[in-house]
Amino acid sequence: MDTLVWLAEHFIGMFQQGGEVFVGLVTGIVPLLIILLTAVNALIALIGAERINKVGEWAARPGLLFYPVRYLVLPVISVFFLTNPMAYTMGRFLPERYKPAFYDAAVSYVHPPLGIFPHINPGELFVWLGIATGIQTLGLSVVPLALRYLLIGMVVIFIRGIVTERITAVMWARKSEKEMAAAAAK
Repeated sequence: MDTLVWLAEHFIGMFQQGGEVFVGLVTGIVPLLIILLTAVNALIALIGAERINKVGEWAARPGLLFYPVRYLVLPVISVFFLTNPMAYTMGRFLPERYKPAFYDAAVSYVHPPLGIFPHINPGELFVWLGIATGIQTLGLSVVPLALRYLLIGMVVIFIRGIVTERITAVMWARKSEKEMAAAAAK
């Protein structure tokens, strides 16, 4: 009988604990996310969606000068303003040869800014909150870690964008060679 009582208490206790976590989210992070999303949408409305789209068209220009625009500025702006997963749609302004690299850069940047801009990827905020809780338990500020995470994320997406663009170029060249060989064999 004692085992049944223990099981019943702990079973309902699990749901009580879940309720406490839920109330904490509703009174803590949810209002923050709503305000941030409202502010970002207001900023987009003030700037104008067509101006934000022009950045994508500008980034599609060829040349080394546009690598930072294509694989650093465009993904960061896309992730900040459009958030996850809408940020990937900004790649529609790029030629096909740049789309895989842009996607790689953008998808790699939806986590690093969470410590400062939680509106970017609220569905995965629990990862950052777990890390932040550990840092705060040590009595440290999470701001330096959040800034480092954001900046290192920028370096990583820039490198990934360039590398993925090169890999894509090699793969497409191989595909073209095979198609030409197949056409010549017919």
